[in-house]
Amino acid sequence: MKDFIGKMNFVLILCLFISCGGSGDDGEFEPPTTPEDIIPSNLEVVIEVIGVDASNPNGDGSGKIEVTASADDAINYEFTFGYNDVVESSSGLINYEYIDKGLNNFIIKVSAISVDDKSISTSKSIQVFVNDDMELVWSDEFDVAGVPNDSNWDYNIGTGSGGWGNSESQYYTDRSDNVKIEDGLLKIIAKKESFSGASYTSARLLTQDKYEFTYGKVEVKAKLPEGGGTWPAIWMLGANIDAVSWPACGEIDIMEHVGNNQNVVSSALHNPSSFGNTTNKGEKTIATASSEFHVYAVDWMPKKMVFSVDGIPFYTYSPGSKNTENWPYTEDQFIILNVAMGGSFGGAIDPSFIESTMEVDYVRVYQK
Repeated sequence: MKDFIGKMNFVLILCLFISCGGSGDDGEFEPPTTPEDIIPSNLEVVIEVIGVDASNPNGDGSGKIEVTASADDAINYEFTFGYNDVVESSSGLINYEYIDKGLNNFIIKVSAISVDDKSISTSKSIQVFVNDDMELVWSDEFDVAGVPNDSNWDYNIGTGSGGWGNSESQYYTDRSDNVKIEDGLLKIIAKKESFSGASYTSARLLTQDKYEFTYGKVEVKAKLPEGGGTWPAIWMLGANIDAVSWPACGEIDIMEHVGNNQNVVSSALHNPSSFGNTTNKGEKTIATASSEFHVYAVDWMPKKMVFSVDGIPFYTYSPGSKNTENWPYTEDQFIILNVAMGGSFGGAIDPSFIESTMEVDYVRVYQK
């Protein structure tokens, strides 16, 4: 009996619930609505190239621009300028400076971002002119015959630790047999000879503690040695190497060449991000590397490096998000000129090798 009464009560309650629920428009249950995501709209972008006038339609040569962005329901803006440079601004106002010399086209992407992290984007193309107004600030023209100017150059002497860290076979000296200025040229001479336990001699000159600098363009006009096992190099190291060691100091290889790959020169960057593997590297074929003079250069800028031969760029290094691992190139560096023999990069030395010379017409540094 109690079970029957209980069942009747349940049926009555259920009917009452259905009756109450049916008093709406159509009797269907409507779940609560979820607020829609806020998405920016009406994105507008205005770009001003600084110094534009009737005489300078692409700016005053400074490379500076001002970008203003606005959008409804945006709380932040993201600007992409090239070189993987991404800059954020909550106001929508950004000032930026391009550094590529001459007249260049750039695409600027602007994104407006809402409180819900939703975004809309647009891109605009501009032309900007940048003056090439660099001045010669340091050079050695090697015009005085004899020994190199000791105000500019010092020497590494000996075989170094582990063959200068590369299992190289030469003993570096400062003898006139291996380094001299003659006929208006610096000559670094690699020789096959028995000397202080080594089977080869050569020279390595460097401006460490004599001339060190940050940013600028380095040009070296040189004719390279030849022969299997020769390894001439024009390069730079961070002046803080004694404090932070290598590769944290950063290395900039303006030009390297090996006689075992006669018609190819290369440029490379060494830093903690590429330690143990030369990943940041470019190569160029030059059939006359050892028979004619060529100008090897790096344009070292705050955001990138451009390597060139005879004024023609062939490799650019510009990591997107720069840090001390991939861009330790914010401190002074010094210049190094040398010819190594053999080693991890030079490779096997031709048994018939006797002597070969790297001739350098000049070393020049330009800065703004």
